[in-house]
Amino acid sequence: MTEKECDHHDEYDERKRRRVIWALLGLIVVAAFVVFLVWAILHPHGPRFVLQDVTINDFNVSQPNYLTSNLQVTVSSRNPNDKIGIFYDRLDIYASYRNQEVTIARLLPTTYQGHLEVTVWSPVLIGTAVSVAPYLSPALDEDFMAGLVLLNIKIDGWVRWKVGSWVSGSYRLHVNCPAYINVPRQLVVGVGPAMKYQLVQRCAVDV
Repeated sequence: MTEKECDHHDEYDERKRRRVIWALLGLIVVAAFVVFLVWAILHPHGPRFVLQDVTINDFNVSQPNYLTSNLQVTVSSRNPNDKIGIFYDRLDIYASYRNQEVTIARLLPTTYQGHLEVTVWSPVLIGTAVSVAPYLSPALDEDFMAGLVLLNIKIDGWVRWKVGSWVSGSYRLHVNCPAYINVPRQLVVGVGPAMKYQLVQRCAVDV
């Protein structure tokens, strides 16, 4: 092969590589545009959770640092999207006090939520003689004396989005529902009747 033919062959390979590169860049731009267009049309939003009410059957402290609680909570979730469905693959719900889990996590049923649908759960959360950190005892005593306790009803799990027949991968879901509870003295000492509190408290949701 002559030197002129080699140069021509090299130029042909270079043009071929450039076409491939430009084709790949074009595919990337088209894919990015399609993703943006789908997002712009669908306007995806995360689910909205509301803590409807809390019923306290038992909530007392035994020495030295053990908390026993029995709560029933009602939590609703609304899918605000009119074109996107939501799969709740696994949701664990529990109560916490000052960032310490004080009930055993309860697994909620696997659920599919259609467009603009509302789902309601009413699990019972129980913690029997749960050991709490020593520094929480003085804080609990102060809250009990004041008659107001801040509990956080938390949900951790996984969700997937459904658009038509397409289903996304799993995304982590964190929900935090603050509940200020006026705990009567009778419940603190473990002799009072159950108390139900209507809250309708909006929860913080992170997906």
